[in-house]
Amino acid sequence: MGRIITLLLVLVALPAMAQQGTETVEPLEVTVGVNHAPPYRIIEAEVNSGLYVEIFEEIADLLGWQVHYREAPFRRVLRMVTQGEVDIMLGPLRTEARDAQLEFVAPAFPPERRLFFYLNDNHRIERYSDLYGKRIGVLEGARYFNRFDSDENLMKEPATRYENLMLMMARGRVDVVIAPELVGLYTVRQLDLAARVSPFFVPGERSWIAVAKDSPALAYADDIRAALKLLEMNGTHEALVLKYLENSPQ
Repeated sequence: MGRIITLLLVLVALPAMAQQGTETVEPLEVTVGVNHAPPYRIIEAEVNSGLYVEIFEEIADLLGWQVHYREAPFRRVLRMVTQGEVDIMLGPLRTEARDAQLEFVAPAFPPERRLFFYLNDNHRIERYSDLYGKRIGVLEGARYFNRFDSDENLMKEPATRYENLMLMMARGRVDVVIAPELVGLYTVRQLDLAARVSPFFVPGERSWIAVAKDSPALAYADDIRAALKLLEMNGTHEALVLKYLENSPQ
């Protein structure tokens, strides 16, 4: 009971702490490594947006942090955070291998199905076994689900962005593209491709805010979790998720 009361007190105090924190201490400056992957992470010259970015910005505002972004391909961002070049990464799935390199602080982002996109009816995926013999476009460094990730008999063709993968499919360089639901549908719409979604899909897992193990931000892990809890309690988190779900093509 005591721990619950303490948590609630922290949640209530967070907005005031954020407003007053700069009066007594310098605000923490964090560098967030992100790959451009709309609608999760939209990295542009003047304004950064996307579901993951907006959720994190709400957390950072509550904590009174100053946030800087560095864009790089997904695999390079993973390397940057493990090497201490950036403090935080938004949206990686938690795996045993990554646990050894990153601190997975909060499962802040909703789970999404892993979909298989295709253009030619011969490449429609009805069951897992249909993947064999197909050239499958994958995001470099990404993880989708255990069986797929570890299956060495699948022909996987990597690229640094989902836009590149969809264009590779349009040009006949891959037969199928696997992608999380929102980013796949968004990319198909933006490129105006007649791609369809296969009946076979895999349920998604929640993705995380991950912090470099040697980053000063790691000392604030409990604060990140408390801020996220507050956003969930006051409806901000749900509103942001619905904003992007409602804007996604059906």
